[in-house]
Amino acid sequence: MDAPGTALVVDHDKSRVLALAELVKGLGFEPVIHTTALGAREFLHSRPELDVILCEFDMEGLTWDATRRSVPELDHQIPIVLISDEACAESMMRALRWGASDFFVRPLDDIEALERSLERCRRQRQVRRELERSRKRLEAANTELRGTIKVLEQDQQAGRQVQMRMLPSTPMVLDDYVFSHTVIPSLYLSGDFTDYFTVGDRHVTFLMADVSGHGSSSAFATVLLKNLFARKRSDLLRKNDDAIYSPVAMLKQANLELMDLEVGKFATMVVGVVDTQENTLRYSVAGHLPQPVLVSQEGARYLRGEGSAVGIMADAHYEEHFIDLPDSFMLALFSDGILEILPPKNLIEKENYFIRVFEETADSPEELVTRLGLDRVETAPDDIAALFISKRD
Repeated sequence: MDAPGTALVVDHDKSRVLALAELVKGLGFEPVIHTTALGAREFLHSRPELDVILCEFDMEGLTWDATRRSVPELDHQIPIVLISDEACAESMMRALRWGASDFFVRPLDDIEALERSLERCRRQRQVRRELERSRKRLEAANTELRGTIKVLEQDQQAGRQVQMRMLPSTPMVLDDYVFSHTVIPSLYLSGDFTDYFTVGDRHVTFLMADVSGHGSSSAFATVLLKNLFARKRSDLLRKNDDAIYSPVAMLKQANLELMDLEVGKFATMVVGVVDTQENTLRYSVAGHLPQPVLVSQEGARYLRGEGSAVGIMADAHYEEHFIDLPDSFMLALFSDGILEILPPKNLIEKENYFIRVFEETADSPEELVTRLGLDRVETAPDDIAALFISKRD
């Protein structure tokens, strides 16, 4: 045998129980003797580490009906070998139906058969013990994992609150201009970000960013972009650095800072500057889809622009576009998460459907949000951010 085992030997006949205990001991098991059914039952209630129970089939004080009810309640799963003076087929079948592992008839002449039976019981108990240890380890690991997940969820929720506070107030009203936004994260933290703020007396700089991936690392990249634009706004006053007026300059700086971050993140972006006095727009696109949509009395159209996403190539090139805005208009920018919830299957059909929604629903950002179903989306397959700039006569 690989290791010694422990056997509970139960028989009301003292001479037989001692002889059986001596035999069991010779087969490598440490015997524990009980001569009453009540004593054995109380012993089992202490949940001992046993490998096998050898019990007299016709034990005094032991009835099959009572045993059938009481022993399974102990949930020990200890193999039981029954021993009888009679080779009765009915008794054997009854014992096996009850759940006995083996049945022997006195005299115990075939010691090797008994030894194999006890060894089989011992291995069975070893397997069950290992399964029980594995179950306990798994339960402990699951408990630890649940605790870790709860802490992470709390951290994510806290991060979400911080990220939401980073967003600009909505709506921001400047005379005839209204700036507003909405963000629907697919997780607690969003890789989509939008911002807008006044620069001087007549300009508003805005941005839409869609950082690759999801979760904390993507959210950290949005913090970097927020900080970059805040710094450049401050540099205009402190250092006379006018980069905040230049969408191309801001994209180049964002490109360098994301690459220096070295976390494998990149972002598609749209950066624009509205001159509220001249009613003009200067903007640049960095690989962003869908492209900005301008809606006016003349209809809805995409504002075209090309350029690489920021954070990929050090020598990325960006184009700056300048347009005169209509007297009355709505400019809408979305992250690409909006494309995931549109009905059409392919990108071209989605873009065509998208522009049709604008043509049919151009009264207000609120109506557009309703038409696109954003007011009914609780969780999305991808982050969705939307920025609206409106002007009414």
